[in-house]
Amino acid sequence: MHVVYPAVVAALLFSIGVYGVLARRNTILVLMSVELMLNAVNLNLVAFDVWLRDQLHGGQVLTLFVIVIAAAEVGIGLAIVLAVYRNRQTIDLDRLRELSEPTELSGTPSPNGSKPVTTKVTTGGDPE
Repeated sequence: MHVVYPAVVAALLFSIGVYGVLARRNTILVLMSVELMLNAVNLNLVAFDVWLRDQLHGGQVLTLFVIVIAAAEVGIGLAIVLAVYRNRQTIDLDRLRELSEPTELSGTPSPNGSKPVTTKVTTGGDPE
C-alpha cells in the first residue's frame, strides 16, 4: 500500500479534530476532538515507519508513548471536567471564561446567632 492513503486519512482525521476543537462548546466533545488529532498523528507515525522500513521501529514506539500520554490526558481532563461541573453546574466553554467563582449572594450566620449577615461576593473590580 502506498503512503498517500494513510496520510490522506490522517489529514482528514486531523482536520475533523481541529474543527471540533474550534467549533464545539462542550468540554467533552473538545476532549474527543483532541483525541482524534492524536490518533491522526499516530496513524502518520505508523504509516511512515512502515514506508521507510525503519529497523528500530521508532514510529511505532513513539506511537505507544503518544497512546500512553493520551490515556493520561483523558483521565486528567475528565477529572477536571467533573470538578468544574461540581463547582459551576455547567461544562459549557462559553460560560467558563472566567477563572474566579461565579457571583452570588451568600447568607452566613452572624457570630451572635441573631440573624444571617448577607454579603455580596463579586468577581474582580476595584476594592471598595
